[in-house]
Amino acid sequence: MTKRDRTCVGAIAGAFGVQGEVRLKSFCSTPDDIVSYAPLFTEDGSRSFGVTLTRPVAGGLGVRLTGISTKEEADALKGVTLWADRDKLPSLPDDEFYHADLIGLEVLDTGGARLGQVRAVHNHGAGDILEIYAPGLKTALLLPFTQAVVPTVDLAAGRIIADPPEETE
Repeated sequence: MTKRDRTCVGAIAGAFGVQGEVRLKSFCSTPDDIVSYAPLFTEDGSRSFGVTLTRPVAGGLGVRLTGISTKEEADALKGVTLWADRDKLPSLPDDEFYHADLIGLEVLDTGGARLGQVRAVHNHGAGDILEIYAPGLKTALLLPFTQAVVPTVDLAAGRIIADPPEETE
């Protein structure tokens, strides 16, 4: 399996209780859906877990992972990201994208000039932001991922066409 064959769907926030339950932060639009994508894998694919939802908890979901039965085992997993096989995830409408599909795409402006490559996608609550890196730039270019600023995403061609806002002084 390559990294493109799996998508990050959650992260373990730590132990919950003393029986090996973990607090899971789901990155799914409907948090409970994460259970249906199991088995979930560590990022390097070395471990996999079945997932059973036990209860909603503050800041996430209480879940049991197969093979984890003590608080110490659960604590050891804090910060581990969980990945689902891509073919288990739902198909998205034409105007929606998994963040993993955007990372690595080449970004061109509307005139065809290369702006850089998508390094990350951030969301701090007000919408997605593309972080674009190009050699020679001192800082990353941050673009709002909106229809106005990013009119074209062509996954097949591996590129994004962007119309960055003009710099204001």
